[in-house]
Amino acid sequence: MQAELMPKSPSRCFRLRRLTAYEGVLTAVGDNRPVIEFDHVSKWFGDFQVLKEVSLSVASGERIVICGPSGSGKSTLIRCINGLENYEKGAITVAGVRLGSDAASMRAVRGKAGMVFQQFNLFPHLTVLENLMLGPLRARNMGRREAEELARRYLSRVRIPEQANKYPRQLSGGQQQRVAIARSLCMEPAIMLFDEPTSALDPEMINEVLDVMTELAGTGMTMLCVTHEMGFARRVADRIMFMDHGEIVETAPPERFFQSPESARCREFLQKILNH
Repeated sequence: MQAELMPKSPSRCFRLRRLTAYEGVLTAVGDNRPVIEFDHVSKWFGDFQVLKEVSLSVASGERIVICGPSGSGKSTLIRCINGLENYEKGAITVAGVRLGSDAASMRAVRGKAGMVFQQFNLFPHLTVLENLMLGPLRARNMGRREAEELARRYLSRVRIPEQANKYPRQLSGGQQQRVAIARSLCMEPAIMLFDEPTSALDPEMINEVLDVMTELAGTGMTMLCVTHEMGFARRVADRIMFMDHGEIVETAPPERFFQSPESARCREFLQKILNH
C-alpha cells in the first residue's frame, strides 16, 4: 500500500490516490473497475436456496459491510468469494479470475483474497510467529528469514509484536483474532474478507479488533465484512448492504442507510439492532 500525489495540471488540482498493489500491478482506487463481481449467483443447501440471483460489483479499495438477520446468506456470500462454498448458478469473478469448481481457479482466487473467520483457527501446537510464517513458507515458497521478517512486520501492524513466541492458548480472544488477521495479511492479499470477526469475543475485546480493522481499511485494502457492529460500519464502510432471505434488499452509503433506509424490512432490522 502506498500513496501517490498526483501532479497539478490546468484541469485538476492535487488529489491523493490510494494505490493497491497486486502482482506488481498498481490499480488506482476509484478507477471503478470491479475487483469482485457476482452475476446472478444462486446457491442451494439441498432444497433450501440460500442465495437468490445475487448480483454485486465491488470496486478496488471499496469497503463493504454486509448485515442482516441470521440465515440471510451473508456468510455464504463471502465464503463463495474464495471458493469455500460452491455456487450452482451464475458467475463470480475475483480480481479478473472466473471462479469455478476447478482447483486452479480456487488457488488463484485464494491467493488474492484473505479471510478471517468467527473462530481464530490457529494451530495450537505452533507459536504465534510460526502460525504466521506457515503460509508464506508453504504457499509462497518464501525463505525462512524473509517469512519471519514478514510475520514480525504484520504482528507489529496488529499491535502485538511482543506475543510472537507465545502459543495461542496464552493469548486472549482479542489477541488471537488479531493474530488471525496478521496471518491473512502475511499472504499479502488484494482483498480481505471478514466473517463476523468479533462475534466470538467478550465485549471488552471487541474494540481492539475493530481498531485494527479500521486501520486496515484506511490503507485502501478492498474489504468485505459481515458484522452487526454498526458503529464500525458507520465509520468505515463506503457502502452497507442489507441481506434477507438470500437477497440483497438494500445497498446505500452509511449516512443514507442509517437515516433513511428505503425498505420496511431494513428499517425493522435497524430498529431492533440499534435499540438493543
